[in-house]
Amino acid sequence: MQLLRKILYPVSLIYALVVYVRNYFYDRGWLSSKEFSTPTICIGNLSVGGTGKTPMAELIIKGLRDQYSVALLSRGYKRKSSGFLLADKNTTVEEVGDEPFQIHSKFQDISVAVDADRQNGIGMLQSLISPEVILLDDAFQHRKVRCHFYVLLTPYDNLYVDDWYLPTGDLRDAKNQAHRAQLIVVTKCPKNLSLENRNEIKGKLKPKANQVVLFCYFEYGRMLLGKNEISLQEINFKDITLVTGIANPKPLVSYLKEHGLAFEHLRYADHHYFSGDEISELNSKEFVLTTEKDYVRLKDKVANLWYISVEHKFYEEDEGVLLKEITTVIQQNS
Repeated sequence: MQLLRKILYPVSLIYALVVYVRNYFYDRGWLSSKEFSTPTICIGNLSVGGTGKTPMAELIIKGLRDQYSVALLSRGYKRKSSGFLLADKNTTVEEVGDEPFQIHSKFQDISVAVDADRQNGIGMLQSLISPEVILLDDAFQHRKVRCHFYVLLTPYDNLYVDDWYLPTGDLRDAKNQAHRAQLIVVTKCPKNLSLENRNEIKGKLKPKANQVVLFCYFEYGRMLLGKNEISLQEINFKDITLVTGIANPKPLVSYLKEHGLAFEHLRYADHHYFSGDEISELNSKEFVLTTEKDYVRLKDKVANLWYISVEHKFYEEDEGVLLKEITTVIQQNS
């Protein structure tokens, strides 16, 4: 795969040129963007997958939902429906996609909608439910909408400044577009990342004077969740099968190994929909452990199934900064 990526380097140059021209047209106003009256917060990245957008959306939802009526709008990647759809109690994971369905299942007090056309989706949300704030999931590249606040995520082990354009690298947008973000979050850091190392990363990112750079790490749940709760220690002597359909399962794999677990790992592509044969294979396993995103696609199909939750945790000096910045923007634009 790495060899193929290197061979495709000329293609990446063409891709980079197309991305540059598109952004130039938007920057010059030759392609139009629309700003809506409802405060809109964009959570996105410059690369393809694996930066922790869904846990970040959940963290922001938890911080805002007691104070504001919140709606989340996603394109609903790989969903088996089209157009605008507002999730309700009868909505299925196939209709909205795994990540929106996960959020819809966990946060019954917010509205979750999907629409590939973000302008139309925001307009529909304003018309139907009039939320006080709209979160746009994975919308950094969707420049037809001009958001009030941009949260740009970049993973510690693959910073956008060190990456290259598709298909040779993972970048889907130009590095210089990071300037549009008011807040840059370096995700998936080691839990003990020193202040010196964080300052080195800030030096590489070269934030502008108006940009804030924060650092966070993944914290996994202490209990596995499913038909009941069970601890990692309790499954030590089981035949464990780890099933992942996410962009980057390395942090989870490392975490489980650090806790002394031995397991078979069945790795699938991000947002994978499981076939009948794959479901049958999983039902033959003694103990199936998966991610929360995969769990929402498998929970009614696999018997011995549990998942491990994950959330972002900020270092002490960065705690609370994200929500303070977002709340300020909401108040200014309400």
